[in-house]
Amino acid sequence: MEDTEIINLWKSYGQKLEESLHLNRQNAEEITRLKVRSFLSPMKPVKLFAIIVGIIWVGLIDILIISNLPTGNWFFIISAGIQVLLTKLAIIIYLYQLILIHQADISEPILQTQHKLARLKSTTLWVTRILFLQLPVWTTFYWNKSMLLNGTIPLYMLQTAVTLTFTFVAVWLFRNIKYENKDKKWFRLIFDGKEWTPVLKSIELLNQVKEYKANA
Repeated sequence: MEDTEIINLWKSYGQKLEESLHLNRQNAEEITRLKVRSFLSPMKPVKLFAIIVGIIWVGLIDILIISNLPTGNWFFIISAGIQVLLTKLAIIIYLYQLILIHQADISEPILQTQHKLARLKSTTLWVTRILFLQLPVWTTFYWNKSMLLNGTIPLYMLQTAVTLTFTFVAVWLFRNIKYENKDKKWFRLIFDGKEWTPVLKSIELLNQVKEYKANA
């Protein structure tokens, strides 16, 4: 066999190998997209259910706030107002997350999908932090003028301890719910489920594809 034929065979083999590697990369990306869709799909009904229930809830609370305005029970009005305001903010975030999940389902470059998943992860942390800020008002909405005027010292002490405890927990969670704490037991207890696990699995898959493409 002449040198020219050997060189041509080698070039042909190299070209086929390159085509095979390119096809493998494409197949890996497509399989990854399918897996990401399968991970994110169960999140849609959860988010949609939360939005529907949230809208119904804030509607009822708004009615209660308006109906209590004539009586002037400001403990209830302020507590319920804070709670419903935070819930409305959470609903807006859930709507934004539904858009992100839908967009992540569309075939697009891996990098763009990674950005959307990063925002989905970030907003999941934020909406949880916001919802936990509601804890203190659940200990104050039932206060009234009669309770303050006619209550006993043990009642005041108990109520103060409960409210301060809930406030401390709310502030602590707001400050410590961060991605850096994802491996801690209390964090996993809060986020274990369809709100969090699919996002992490999807991000991990896309990172693997990115590394594969970089090393290929």
